[in-house]
Amino acid sequence: MALRIGIDVGGTFTDLFLHDSESGRFWIGKTPSTPQDQSIGVLEGIRQIAETAATPAERMGQILHGTTVATNAVLEGKGSRVGLLITSGWSQLLHLAESWTPGPLFGFFSYEKPDPLVDYEDIREVPERMDAQGRVLVELDEAAVRQGVRELRDTGVEAITICLLNSYANGDHERRAKAIALEELAGTTIPVSISVEITPEFREYERATTTVMNSYVGPILQRYLGNLEAQLTSGGILAPVHVVRSDGGLMSVTAAREHPVQTVLSGPSGGVNGAAFVAKRAGFERILTFDMGGTSTDVAVAIGGEPGVTRETRVGAFPVRAPSVEVETIGAGGGSIANVSEITGALRVGPQSAGAAPGPACYRRGGTLPTVTDANVVLGHLPPSLLGGKMELDVVAAHRAVQIVADQMGVDVKRAAEGIVDIVNENMLGALRVVTVQKGLDPSEFALVSFGGAGGLHANAMAVALGCYPVIIPRESGVLSALGFIVADIRNEFGTTFISTTERTTMAEVEQVFADLGAQARTWLAGEGVAEADQAVTFMADMRYYRQGFELPVDTEGATTLDELADRFRAIHDRLYGFGLPGAVELVNLRARALGRVQKPEMAVTEAAGSDSSVARTGEHLGVAMYDRDLLKPGMVLHGKAIVTQFDATTLILPGHVARVDRHLNLLIEPEAK
Repeated sequence: MALRIGIDVGGTFTDLFLHDSESGRFWIGKTPSTPQDQSIGVLEGIRQIAETAATPAERMGQILHGTTVATNAVLEGKGSRVGLLITSGWSQLLHLAESWTPGPLFGFFSYEKPDPLVDYEDIREVPERMDAQGRVLVELDEAAVRQGVRELRDTGVEAITICLLNSYANGDHERRAKAIALEELAGTTIPVSISVEITPEFREYERATTTVMNSYVGPILQRYLGNLEAQLTSGGILAPVHVVRSDGGLMSVTAAREHPVQTVLSGPSGGVNGAAFVAKRAGFERILTFDMGGTSTDVAVAIGGEPGVTRETRVGAFPVRAPSVEVETIGAGGGSIANVSEITGALRVGPQSAGAAPGPACYRRGGTLPTVTDANVVLGHLPPSLLGGKMELDVVAAHRAVQIVADQMGVDVKRAAEGIVDIVNENMLGALRVVTVQKGLDPSEFALVSFGGAGGLHANAMAVALGCYPVIIPRESGVLSALGFIVADIRNEFGTTFISTTERTTMAEVEQVFADLGAQARTWLAGEGVAEADQAVTFMADMRYYRQGFELPVDTEGATTLDELADRFRAIHDRLYGFGLPGAVELVNLRARALGRVQKPEMAVTEAAGSDSSVARTGEHLGVAMYDRDLLKPGMVLHGKAIVTQFDATTLILPGHVARVDRHLNLLIEPEAK
C-alpha cells in the first residue's frame, strides 16, 4: 500500500494528491469535474497523475475519496423517493418540523418552508408505542408493518425509513419492523434504514430527518460507488476505496453504503484536516481555515491540530444529527455569478455558480455570465493560463462578461471587476466572523490557512480585514483537501441517550454504558480492518443545566466522578456564554469515539536555502511581478504587489505585504512593517 491517493471531487475541478510512503515523494493533479458522472473525472484524474508519477495506475494501493454526491442530492432536491413507517398519530412530524426561520425578523414573514424529503402520500402509520423510558405501552402491529411495506413497495419507493416514537430508549420495535420489511422486500434492491441504527438519540424530528436523509441519499450514493468501483476495475485499478466522512475520518465503501448520511459534508472536512496538518508542521497551533473553490467557500477553526466537530449540522434546511467538522459554508467561489438587482441596482455575487459546465467565461467552455474568476482575470490577478499551461484563459471573453455588470452600473470594466471582488470578499468575511467573533474568539490570535483553487487570490484581503496573520499558503494549496484525506484517520461514533442529573445516577452506571459503547466501537474498528494496536476509543458526554434546551459536549478523559464532569461542563458553559446557572447538571447523551490510526505521510523538509527571489521571477503581467512557485526556496522574500503561480493555484500578495518562504515551502504572508 505504498501509493495512497486522495481524491476530492469539487464543483469545478477534481483534485488529486498521490503519496508514496516508501520514498516520501508526492504528486498533485487537477482535472475538470464531470457533473454528468463524477466517476469519469475521477478515473481520468487517476490516469493523469499516474502518468505524471511515471507509474502504472494499477499500482495504486489505496484510494481515499471525498464526494459531494450526497450533499448535492439534498441541495438540489434530486434524492431518492423514500417511504416512511412511523408511529400512529405522528405522520405529520416532518411537516410540523421546527419553530425556526432563518435570518432576522423579516424571515418570519418571507421564509417558505421547504417540502420534507418524504411526500405525505409515502408515509404509513404503524400502531405501536414506547414510553420515554423504553417501556412498551402498545405492542407492535406486525400486520400493519407488512401492509405498509407492501404498499410502499408497490407504489415505487426506492428506499424505506422506519422511525418509531421513543425508539432511542428501546429499539426492539424498530428492529422487528426492519426484519419484517426485509422479508417483504426480498428480491428487490430497496434498502431499509431504522433510526436506532442511524442516530439512536432523543429529539424526534431531528432523529427522523437524519434517518430519512440516510434513505434519501442512499440509493444515489450506492449507484455512484458501484459505478466508481466498476470504472476502476475496468481500468485495472483494484485498490480498495475508502470514503471520507463528514467528521474528517475514513470509512470503507461497505460502511458508506450502510450509513451514507455520514458523507453529506465529506468534501469540506478534508480541507480542514489538511490545513491543520500543514499548519502544525509549520509551528502554528491556532488556525482559521479558508477554502475557496469554484462554487463555495468553507471556513472553520482548528486548535492544536484538531478541527472542531459538531454533533448536529444542516444540509440545506434540514438538520442532520451526525458528527461533522464544524464548517461554515457560503455560496461564494471562483465560479460565483455576479449580477445587478433590477429593483435596487445593487451589485450581488452568488450564490448561483457557473460550476464546471459551462464555467466562467474565460474557461472557453461556453460560459458568458460574469464570475469572480472573470473579474480576477480583468484585474490581472490571474495569469493568461492555468494548470501549468494546459488551460489557456480567454481574456477577451472575461472582459466581455464583466462588461455586462459595468454597463448596468454605469462604470468602466475595471471598476466593475473591483466591485465584484469587493463584494465576494465581504461575503466571505461574514463567514469567518461567524466561526470566530460570534463564538467569542479573537481572529487576531489565529493564523489563516488558505487553500482551494481560488483561495490564494483572496486570502490576503481576508487577513487585512480580520488581522489574522500570517496567511499560510501551503505549497499544495490547490489540492489541500485531497492531502487532508491522506492524513485522515478511520473514525466513527457510537452514542445513546442517557438523561439523568448527575445527582440521580452514579459513575458506575455511566461507565457501564461507556463499556457497551466502547465494545461497539472496537467491533466496528475490527470490521474496518484496523489492527488492535492502531485502535483507540475515547468517550464524551453531552451535558446541560437541568431543563435547558441544548447540551454541550464534555470530554470525560481522566474524570473519576460525576461532580468532576459537572465542573467541566460549567467551565465550558462559562467560557462560551460568559455565565453559569445554579442548580443541577444533567447528562443527555453518552458517546464513544472510535479511532483507527493511519500512517501519516512524511513530507520532506527543504534544507537548500536561497535569498535572491529574482531567480523565481518570470516577468510581469499588467505591471504586476510574477513568480513561479516551483522556483522558490526557503528564505526568499517576495514583496507585494505580486502574483505567485503554480500548477494548482494562484496567490496574490497585496501591496504593503511580504511573503516569506519557510522550510516546508509554505508562503507566510504578513504586513511588511511587521
